[in-house]
Amino acid sequence: MDLLSIKDPSFLKNMSNEQLEELSQNIRHFLIENLSKTGGHIGPNLGVVELTIALHKHFSSPKDKILWDVGHQSYVHKILTGRACQFDTLRQYKGLCGFPKRNESEHDVWETGHSSTSLSAAMGMAIARDVKKEDSFIIPVIGDGALTGGMALEALNHIGHEKKDMIVVLNDNEMSIAPNVGALHSVLGRLRTAGKYNWVKDEMEYILKRIPAVGGKLASTAERVKDSLKYLFVSGMFFEELGFTYLGPIDGHDYNDLSENIQYAKKTKGPVLLHVITKKGKGFHPAESDTQGTWHGTGPYKIDTGDLIKPVNAPPSWSGLVSETVRKIAREDERIVAITPAMPVGSKLLGFAEEFPERMFDVGIAEQHATTVAAGLATQDMKPFLAIYSTFLQRAYDQVVHDICRQNLNVFIGIDRAGLVGADGETHQGVFDIAFLRHLPNMVIMMPKDENEGQHLVNTALTYNEGPIALRYPRGNGYGVPMDPDLKTVPIGSWEVLKQGEDVAILTFGTTIPMALEAANELEKQGISVRVVNARFIKPMDEEMLTSILQDELPILTIEEAVLQGGFGSGVLEFAQEHGFNHSVIDRMGIPDYFIEHGSVKELLIEIGMTKENVIDKVLTITPKKQKRA
Repeated sequence: MDLLSIKDPSFLKNMSNEQLEELSQNIRHFLIENLSKTGGHIGPNLGVVELTIALHKHFSSPKDKILWDVGHQSYVHKILTGRACQFDTLRQYKGLCGFPKRNESEHDVWETGHSSTSLSAAMGMAIARDVKKEDSFIIPVIGDGALTGGMALEALNHIGHEKKDMIVVLNDNEMSIAPNVGALHSVLGRLRTAGKYNWVKDEMEYILKRIPAVGGKLASTAERVKDSLKYLFVSGMFFEELGFTYLGPIDGHDYNDLSENIQYAKKTKGPVLLHVITKKGKGFHPAESDTQGTWHGTGPYKIDTGDLIKPVNAPPSWSGLVSETVRKIAREDERIVAITPAMPVGSKLLGFAEEFPERMFDVGIAEQHATTVAAGLATQDMKPFLAIYSTFLQRAYDQVVHDICRQNLNVFIGIDRAGLVGADGETHQGVFDIAFLRHLPNMVIMMPKDENEGQHLVNTALTYNEGPIALRYPRGNGYGVPMDPDLKTVPIGSWEVLKQGEDVAILTFGTTIPMALEAANELEKQGISVRVVNARFIKPMDEEMLTSILQDELPILTIEEAVLQGGFGSGVLEFAQEHGFNHSVIDRMGIPDYFIEHGSVKELLIEIGMTKENVIDKVLTITPKKQKRA
């Protein structure tokens, strides 16, 4: 059928399994073809084609609430709810979002970008349904990787206790972004191989009740027999002990198996867990055979070969630069340990793991745990490197405050994907970390201007012994600058003048430095002398240099690819006020007070007014005399 003509999922109700199989193949072909051009989360979506179709066939969205945990696997859902015609704009500026989006469709009932939230949201919806005396099914779909998140386990505990009617679909593909880790992963592994027991329980009860004469007596013990059978047929029934009726394991690519179990679940009172086994990347060999998570999410690729389309001779990635520098220093210091919350591939830690397997710890999707593990290591004179995306560090805020900063522990936090990240959109933009870290006592925050300075700041972090220190670095690749052969340390709190100027000062750091230098060069042609400062230490600031600029009464423009409220520019304003420079002219550029959606970083910077032209306009505004003279 023509996928572009789909308006809503109702057409599935009367389709046979043979027709559903054909639809599955059409959707897989559509995804492989379209994502080869736009990029996206190809592996997760190819794995849930049949599962998504089956859910929409047997439930009635949006009356029945289907929640997608993380949202990486929501593309098939988007096709079935009338958005196939927008897939050429997927993850592009003003185009189709790569995650569920409530203002995109009434069928997107929950927005997700971070994992492990669907069960708690589903519980809220179930409570609301019951309070309002409505009749609907609540169906959260959560992956086995996301189930390791502490929030998901808290929700399972509450749902099982309250006995709310809910059908939890556990999409078990043995992967999150990278291969899963942990004891719970081992529990699921045993369940996968143990075979089904729920049908045996029901048939045993039926048989006992049918036996003449003794049937009644035996039937009275049916519940105990069933409870014994679950331990006989499946070892360690984790979910049943939490209060769920466990159904599975179910072949997530078999419509008969899916239909039979979904229908059974719909008739079952209380919380039900459907354990569905799927194959991530199914139908596209490069994604299906992926064992490291490379095909979880990609840019454009060649369909015939599976080769990823990447820039030729591109400089090293920032993630690689930081992780490989840590690896280099770790050869000389056995106390250095690396920790990641399920992101060894994205954080480029596979090389470290290969060389130092006993000093590399992937703790799964558990950012809070990862952060406090780092704190615990630091109490024992170890040097933990916590590699974590800016957007995921948000989830560990309390642990940074309470466990690291309060105890003033020597933890090195590598804040990956700091700043705008582009296609993943508002859930992943790394623009809040300065604001939520800058006010914490004992915390040092820095960001390099290029990869050479980056390696020196990594070395600075690992030789710093006076408390926590964080290094921000962006998504993508460096500039290809020459690298010093020997590592150095950079004095904490020191800034660097990149261009001398006597009329106005631009204070900035990281990715916005090239823009500031370009603007300064343009302004010089207009007779305005601009001093450009690499404010690489966001906290502590270079108070000596800042005082000198303020005493010289230079107007100041701060630029940061981060939120303005509570950011670096706010720190400059606070310093000026606290030290009596109340009449100084200080203006700021940064991320405005709203969530930035998806698109290329260049397009997003234009949208929010952070371009060379905007910098020039700002400088002209705060140096009126030079503007008139020009």
